[in-house]
Amino acid sequence: MDKTDEFQTEGRPGYVSLREMSVADWARFGAQQIAYIRPVVVNGITGMAIHAADGTPIGAAPTAELAIAAIVQHEMAPALVH
Repeated sequence: MDKTDEFQTEGRPGYVSLREMSVADWARFGAQQIAYIRPVVVNGITGMAIHAADGTPIGAAPTAELAIAAIVQHEMAPALVH
């Protein structure tokens, strides 16, 4: 089995249902090196939450630009999530 066989969904190589990935899958996928941001409102103030690829909250920033800078500063790769 090659690496693409490990992450197949519906018979399409390379397509992965992220919601169905186990913790072990995330570890193999590189969850420790990937982070994403999402907008949040805390006490009426808008900001950006920073999450590890597995969804674990790891930080926050007042803007998307600062959140991405923090991700890069910690030697992680920002991922686009929509």
